[in-house]
Amino acid sequence: MKGSVIALGEINGNRAAALIRDGKLDDFVVDADDTAAPAPGSIFRAKGGRLLKGMGGALLDLPDGEQAYLRGSKGLKPGAPMLVQVTHIAEEGKAVPVTTRLLFKSKYCIVTPDAPGLNISRAIKDEDELLRLHDLASAGMEEADEAFGVILRSACEGASDDDILEDITAMRNLAEAVTADVAGDPELLVSGPDAWETAWRDWSADIFDDSEDAFENHGVMELIGGIRAIKAPLTGGAFAYIEQTRAMVTVDVNTGGAFSPAAGTKANIALARDLSRQLRVRGLAGQIILDLAPMPKKERRQFEQALKAGFKAEGGDVVLAGWTPLGNFEIQKKRTRLPVAQVIR
Repeated sequence: MKGSVIALGEINGNRAAALIRDGKLDDFVVDADDTAAPAPGSIFRAKGGRLLKGMGGALLDLPDGEQAYLRGSKGLKPGAPMLVQVTHIAEEGKAVPVTTRLLFKSKYCIVTPDAPGLNISRAIKDEDELLRLHDLASAGMEEADEAFGVILRSACEGASDDDILEDITAMRNLAEAVTADVAGDPELLVSGPDAWETAWRDWSADIFDDSEDAFENHGVMELIGGIRAIKAPLTGGAFAYIEQTRAMVTVDVNTGGAFSPAAGTKANIALARDLSRQLRVRGLAGQIILDLAPMPKKERRQFEQALKAGFKAEGGDVVLAGWTPLGNFEIQKKRTRLPVAQVIR
């Protein structure tokens, strides 16, 4: 089926959302249960804890006896309350990674306390549209604290004035309320976005289906069955085995039934073009090792270019570390979700 669809539903009582492009699952998120680590974007009032000498960071106290890890300890006072935001998923048994740089993110804007300024997404090029959005941002932040800034996201292009102003006002009010609520014991102040909010906030599609039968209407459960398998088909008959271990994610590329001199290069390029999506829909991240099909060293540059293009949209969340002495390729990807296989059992 041509076109794109956002479908909202539930799996095992937890909210889930699927983004489908041309009949293929392009993104998928599902909420974990209440025992999971705090979601990225969650904002806590924490309490300054123990400095970690030699590590350049500190452990902070969170509610219910949990701990957070803050990189950098300059100005940190043990026992003093402070506001922090979860940056990515904590590995099991480790402290929750946090930052003191808060972001209040919605569909059309991001309000940035302690980072003044007005910025508009570089994806918006039209001069008239840029002027319109600049005026809207100025109006929406007119009564805000001087230390507050705002970033207008690409979704603003073509959106109505009322919707954008309403979004800016809501985020500004939330930011002001949270930043004024520093005093007190450790407490969760803002929960990270759930699956439905993530779909509304970050995705765009031709059809938005939030009906009770949305997953059934678009065959979402069948598509999920494909991403739960470790074998991932690639174009040209090649395939890859994508498996998560305790330490890393491993990707083994195979040429299938092709044995020509160019078969390895073709299979590796096919993986490079689809790997970002494969990892995204599976919720896999962290250290990723690619065991590629045999190909001449002179073809590595072509592979690297395809890989870079495939991950371009993910920006700083992904680091293409490069080749190992054994000829594998390493990637580091920020953990922003739990693995789908771990959430859906």
